[in-house]
Formats: sequence, C-alpha cells, structure tokens
Amino acid sequence: MTPNKRRAVMQSAAAMTVGAVAACAAPGRASAVKTPFTVGATYIAIAGSDELFPVRRIYCIGRNYAAHAREMGSDPTREPPFFFQKPTDAIQNVTPGTVADHPYPTLTKNYHYEVELVAALKGGGRNITPEKALENVYAYAVGLDMTRRDLQRAMGDQKKPWEIGKSFDRSAPIGPLHLASSTGHFTQGSIWLKVNGETRQNANLNQMIWSVAEQISQLSQAFELAAGDIIYSGTPENVGPVVKGDEIVCHIDGLPDLSVKIT
Repeated sequence: MTPNKRRAVMQSAAAMTVGAVAACAAPGRASAVKTPFTVGATYIAIAGSDELFPVRRIYCIGRNYAAHAREMGSDPTREPPFFFQKPTDAIQNVTPGTVADHPYPTLTKNYHYEVELVAALKGGGRNITPEKALENVYAYAVGLDMTRRDLQRAMGDQKKPWEIGKSFDRSAPIGPLHLASSTGHFTQGSIWLKVNGETRQNANLNQMIWSVAEQISQLSQAFELAAGDIIYSGTPENVGPVVKGDEIVCHIDGLPDLSVKIT
C-alpha cells in the first residue's frame, strides 16, 4: 500500500470514529450504534391509549408539605424544599383495579410509604417561569415514593448522600398517566393513603408549600428539563412503616386509586 493510500485509509477510519462518538454524544439523535448488550427503556402506561410514556428522569421534591417537614425535623419557614432523583428502573407500573405485589427491599428494617401527585412533562427548558411552567405538563398520576427510612437517616446522620434510602429498585410505584388536557391541573383536592384499610395520610394538594408550577420553575434553574421527565411532588405528613402482608391504597381526587401489597 502506498503512503498516500495508507494516509487516506487512516483519515477515513478516524473520521468514522469521530462520527460514531458524536452520534453517541448527541442527545436524541438516532444512529445505528453497535453495543455489546441491550439496556431496556422505562415506560409508564397512558390511560385510554396504546401509547407509552418514555421516562427520561425522575425528580422528587422533599418536605413540600409543612406538617411533613416538621415531622422530619425541619422548619418549613426556614428550610425550603429540596430535590433529589431516582433511577428510571425505580418505576413499578400498577394497573388500576389491581393490587400489585411490591417486594419488601433488602437491607432495611424500617420501610416507609409516601403518597404523592406525579407530574409528567412533554417539554422543558431552562429558567422556566411559574406562569409558563404548566404548559410543559403532559399528564398526572398517583405515585408512591417508597423509602428505606433507616438507611436514609443513617446516611443523613453521617453527612453522606442518602440515595441508598431512596433510589433503589421499584421504589417508585405509579399508576397510569392521565392527560392534563382532560383532567386539568391539580392545585387542590384530597390526597390520602390507607394501610390495611386504616387512614395514615390525609391532606389536600393545596397544602403544598411549592405548587407543581413552582417546582418546575425551580427545577429548571438547576437542570435543563425535557420531555420524559416526571416529578414526584412531595408527600403529606404521617409517613410510616409497612411490613410484609400490608396492603397500601393511595388516592388523589380525580385519579384512579393505586394499590400495592408488600410481599
């Protein structure tokens, strides 16, 4: 092979490598990239449709009801709510009218429920104003933010990140999404949770410290939001433990109940 031909081959190979890397790095760009194995995507059912909602990120807001903030040892007048994330494989889809088996996770002896309104986004961006925020909401659902409370508290006491208490397999059960164009936006209405028929959490969505619109606005200052993001909007007071055999029923006015059994 002549020096000129060898140089041309090397330049062609380099161009192909750069192109492949660029295709991998470019968000949302379709390409025929070869991978050693397949990683499954995460989807949530959409009520009344054969389409599925693709999950990009799961955001959660902490201490967004004043009474819950106080029961967790915080002062809601001095400490604003904060955000954390769960992995997409935390999603556990639950079909209305059924009781889904929810496995008690490993490593914990103090497993807690937290019922929450979930907002699913169809758009996003940075520095979104509260006035424009709800234009990005595609749908709403009932969700559970399940928590290994003992692990969360132990990490907090050590001033260490507490993902191990929040971000684990199937820690985010969720019902099907209901389009905001049909339900309207949820600013008030009953939100409650029962364990074995006994009411444990009972509040109104209008007791949120930050509304869904304000949450989206605040999040967009820290992250570039996008279609496929979902937001767990916080839980009322009286979170507490469950054990194997317990059945949880979650309710938000205007949405079907969500039910799981701890197995």
